[in-house]
Amino acid sequence: MRMMARYRLAAFGLAVMTAACGASESQQAGEQVTPIKRAELPPNEFIPVELEATIDALVAEMNANPIQPMQMVVLLKELGGFFAPIVTGANRAMGELGVTGNVLGPNTATENGPTSQELQNQQIGQAVADGAEGIGVSPFDTSNAAALDEAVANGAHVVTLDTDASDSQRSLYVGSLHGDAGGTAATTLLPMLPPPPGTVLIHGTTLPDWADGYDRTVGAQGVLAAAGYTPLVSQAVFAGDDTFDVEWMRSQMVAADPPIVGMVGLFNISYRCVMAADAAGTPDLPIVAFDFDPRTVDFMREGRIKATHTQRQYYEGYLVPYILYGIKSIGLDATKAILGPLMEEGGSEVNIGIDVVPSDKIDDYNDFLASIGSIQ
Repeated sequence: MRMMARYRLAAFGLAVMTAACGASESQQAGEQVTPIKRAELPPNEFIPVELEATIDALVAEMNANPIQPMQMVVLLKELGGFFAPIVTGANRAMGELGVTGNVLGPNTATENGPTSQELQNQQIGQAVADGAEGIGVSPFDTSNAAALDEAVANGAHVVTLDTDASDSQRSLYVGSLHGDAGGTAATTLLPMLPPPPGTVLIHGTTLPDWADGYDRTVGAQGVLAAAGYTPLVSQAVFAGDDTFDVEWMRSQMVAADPPIVGMVGLFNISYRCVMAADAAGTPDLPIVAFDFDPRTVDFMREGRIKATHTQRQYYEGYLVPYILYGIKSIGLDATKAILGPLMEEGGSEVNIGIDVVPSDKIDDYNDFLASIGSIQ
């Protein structure tokens, strides 16, 4: 009981804060007020032009219809770390839309209490009970699907982000398509490699129960194999410090036949590829990485990692409220039609892509992140 009371209090406080950032006039259904206006970004080569143009097209269509009040919520796995830029983007979008909205992470699970999945299911149900017409959610796993379906059955529009729940009744997923992302990372590496034959070590995962990591790995394997190289997956080990993971990669590298000619890391611990290359006595191997961990950035500044690939967390958070409002304002089909450039025909996944950051563009990329309030 105390846990749910804390949730209601947090939701109310954030709802008031976000609503205050929106339209100051009282909105009645169907009443035209000040059109939605997005904040302008300073020029930067990392601005995703197609993504920005698609959002502008969505806003233009929504502004051609009566502005409507709306209540929504965005539920995340956590509010800090990787998810902090998502919080920034979602709050900014809700402020621009003038909706009543809030961004919440789950209450902390305890050893003998509900799991994080159960807490999130409670939040989904509470959001519907509190009148949310739109719910954006980063689900933990398939155990959240039933709660999402119930929310849809009760009239809420549901959009997933970061992690999908494709077996639920959610309307759309917003995020990177991980198979494409892994393929992009491998494609970045290809021009740095000597001609085949040769083995490329992929710091990825062979475990299909982690769908995002597995899809990313398969995407990289496909690109490398098609180019004539032998992909070798080293199972990334997240538990503990760097030691075991680095040694495991080293042992595979020294035994590889044909020899290792390059490395691609697909997770935030990609910096370990540099450590493994040193341990294997091959410090000159070309390496590309994933995410923007400070240790990855340090190795990029040293020229050891040639490029990294970052997920557009800010845009995940920013786009979801616009989509939820679009579904209410102009309908799901019209919203999907405008989002068409970011979707496969007949699909339900909105692909926001990834940023490819060369090692000599770190400062330019940091300038871009600063411009959207999304320093990582």
